[in-house]
Amino acid sequence: MAPATPVPSAVRGAVGHTTTLAERKRRAGQRLILGLAGPSLDDEQRSFFREVQPAGFIHFARNIESAEQIAELNRELVDLSPDDRPPLLSIDQEGGRVQRLKNTPWPSMRALGNLADLPTTRQVAAAMADELRATGFNLNFAPVCDVDSNPKNPVIGDRSFGKRPAEVAAQAVAFLEGLHSHGLIGCAKHFPGHGDTSVDSHLALPVVDKELGELREVELPPFAAMVKAGVGMVMSSHVLFPDLDRDLPATLSEKVLKRLLRDDLGYNGVVISDDLEMKAVRGRWAVPELVELATRATVDLFCVGRSFEHDLTLSGALFEALVRSQEAEPALDRAALDATRRLWALRLRFLRNPPPAPDRAVVGGPAFRALAAFVRARGAEAGVA
Repeated sequence: MAPATPVPSAVRGAVGHTTTLAERKRRAGQRLILGLAGPSLDDEQRSFFREVQPAGFIHFARNIESAEQIAELNRELVDLSPDDRPPLLSIDQEGGRVQRLKNTPWPSMRALGNLADLPTTRQVAAAMADELRATGFNLNFAPVCDVDSNPKNPVIGDRSFGKRPAEVAAQAVAFLEGLHSHGLIGCAKHFPGHGDTSVDSHLALPVVDKELGELREVELPPFAAMVKAGVGMVMSSHVLFPDLDRDLPATLSEKVLKRLLRDDLGYNGVVISDDLEMKAVRGRWAVPELVELATRATVDLFCVGRSFEHDLTLSGALFEALVRSQEAEPALDRAALDATRRLWALRLRFLRNPPPAPDRAVVGGPAFRALAAFVRARGAEAGVA
């Protein structure tokens, strides 16, 4: 994207009757990150993406067969997207048990945390960024900023850098710096913290019954450090924090996202929801209500990871609800405009003048595999289970 790229119509204009239906549809599409069914596109997917023009796409292991194949798929997704709105091409590449591109067996974040060497953390993140950019990605949903404070947690565990907030904060910032230094967008997740849950939000709605003071001591320091370090994206958690909001999980809570993240921590970047197909939220709120609540809470992007694996019901319903919410009242129209403006600012910051993409030969290359093996071995020596 060239420096002189004009601001697209999706992020221009006022609210209310001066906003056209076409503009509302563009803004609605630009608030969606969608998953694909498999390693290639079919005509149904191409047609839907041309119509909706989503902000971007998320890939899972089911979408990746090889470095060459995923690079070609990402290239096709770029070609399907408007020139003035290049897509966010995203992946969960944390290392350990959560990595979708498997050419290099990257260690878990816990291995890095136990190694406790910030330059090595930056080096690993930079290497991961090189592999991802070489295959067409520009966004990694990492690092995990959750503090591993509950030994019964079924979903975080060694995905966290550790059990001490200050150490998690330092590691997360170093990881972010490594991604940024090699041209990749990072994302702090899962705000305001998924580390003290005993329930997997993929399966049910977790509850963290802590007072705000304790959250400020344990859960929030890594996120505060990431905001200060200039993170461009934060992912919300589908977790209920009754001391903050007795009724709504973080993704849908104005008290959590707007007041705590944006007002208290001073974050003004993009907020993306965790996957809306997770059972912590899906089916608990009707789609129009979910869209309204999340929009008021200042969620900018709605993630649907399996939009094509089953059917298009949720993706299509979200798109329609996002269009209609802008018509419902000026406050929601303004919120949609603010969301697309924050997304535009993210693109300008990271996608306008990216460094040249690394050669695809680096993916799974001997240097990266040796680095991964070194960290795994030293992390094990430091006490990784």
